[in-house]
Parts: sequence; C-alpha cells; structure tokens
Amino acid sequence: MKFAEHLTAHITPEWRKQYISYEEMKAMLYVAVEEAPSQEVVEPEVLKRHYANFDEHFFHYCDSELKKINTFYSEKLAEATRKFAGLQNELRISLEDSKSPRRLTRGKSEFPARKIQELKLAFSEFYLSLILLQNYQNLNFTGFRKILKKHDKQLLTVNQLTSDWKQEHVETSHINTNKDIDRLINETETTVTNELEGGDRQKAMKRLRVPPLGEQQSPWTTFKVGLFSGSFIVLFLAVVLSAIFHEGTRENLNNSIPFVSWTTSYYSILISDGS
Repeated sequence: MKFAEHLTAHITPEWRKQYISYEEMKAMLYVAVEEAPSQEVVEPEVLKRHYANFDEHFFHYCDSELKKINTFYSEKLAEATRKFAGLQNELRISLEDSKSPRRLTRGKSEFPARKIQELKLAFSEFYLSLILLQNYQNLNFTGFRKILKKHDKQLLTVNQLTSDWKQEHVETSHINTNKDIDRLINETETTVTNELEGGDRQKAMKRLRVPPLGEQQSPWTTFKVGLFSGSFIVLFLAVVLSAIFHEGTRENLNNSIPFVSWTTSYYSILISDGS
C-alpha cells in the first residue's frame, strides 16, 4: 500500500486538517518537474535556478506544515496529561470511598468520585485517545520522511538542502523527540492493571484492547448478516402463524421447532464460510 493510501486509511477523521498535507506536497513536486525547462535546450544553471526557486517555496511550505503538526500534537499531549491526572485523582477518591463506605461525608472535591465500573470505561476511552495520538505522531513523522525522499527522487538529485532541512527540522521536531505519549500509555496500562484489575495484566490489556486502526468490515459480511436476520424473522413469523391458524397447534409448533433450529444453524454456517 502506498503511503498516501495508508495515511488516508489511518487518520482520525476529527483531526483530518491537522495531518501533513501529503497529497498537496506531492502535487507540488510533480508540477515543479512538469514546469522545469528541458535540460536539452537550456544551460544547467537555468535548470538549477528553477529548482532552487522551487525549493525555497517548497521548504517554506514544509516548515508551515511542521509547525502546524507540532502545535496540534503539543496541545493534545497537554490535554491528555491533564486528563490522566484527573482520572488518577478520581480513581484514588473512588478507591478510598470503596474501602470506607461508612466514612463521614467528605468535603466537596474538584474531581467528583465515580463508581469503579465507570472509571474502567473512562480509562478505556482515554487509552484509545492515547493510541490515536501516538498514531498521529508516527504518521506525520513518516509523512515528512516519505515526502523528502520523494523530493529527491522526483528532482533527480540528492539535495543537500533536503538532508539539512530534515536534520534541523524534522529530526529535532517535537513529534519525533517527545516520548511523553509512550510514557502516558505505559502508565495507563500500569494503573489499570494494578488498581482496577487486581494486578491481572492480561485482563487489563483485554479491557484496553484497541481494534486495528483503519480496519473496515467487509460489505459482504454486512450483507450476509442482514440477509440472515431478515430471513430468520420471516421464517419465525411463518411458523408462528402456521401454528396459530392450523389444527393441532401444539403438535405443529413442536414439529416446527427442529426445522427453525436447523435453518438457523445452516445460515450461521453460510455466514462463517464467507467471512
């Protein structure tokens, strides 16, 4: 899968405008090549000036994209850090309350206590947001690495400017050097394991499990499930009506039950085979 397709499949829709504008940057490279004067009819210096002018514009655009991404990532990371602190405080209060149910009413707290089950759900939702932010970090860093490589490939040159810009801006950028998102993910896993699942890491990770990003359900599977559900409802109604309006109601109904059971099993096998 090409990176442009990979990026489209794995972005968080609500953040769409905050990702690297990979397609636009790729289009800029193609236009630069198409508009370049033929090296067969112009002096090498003319061609060199053309690409130098393009690079000035291109790397200015790269710089603005990188600033946009770094700013958004920093804001989301700060938001996640505050959220984690709040959840930890709520968890501490809830655990204290659960251990002393007859304790006198405590003073008003900035973070109201929740039930343990509600906190488990809250930590699961928070963990998903961390994974999405980590995915945002990785996709954008990879995007810059890919587009700079494509820059040199399209312009048929190993540009020192490209290497210098990547080293000075991308390699040292917040989305590459900051590892706080990894720390938050590890601390969330540890908190859920030790405080909410009694030290059972396997159970904790099952609760925190995130489905593969970008995974889509097969339309054929959806169609089969709908077909089976509709057919089963019609069949069930037919059996009930037949039992009501014909003689020997109980006997007919008893004879129909095995048929309904067999049909249900048959449709289930069809769905499983095609999945």
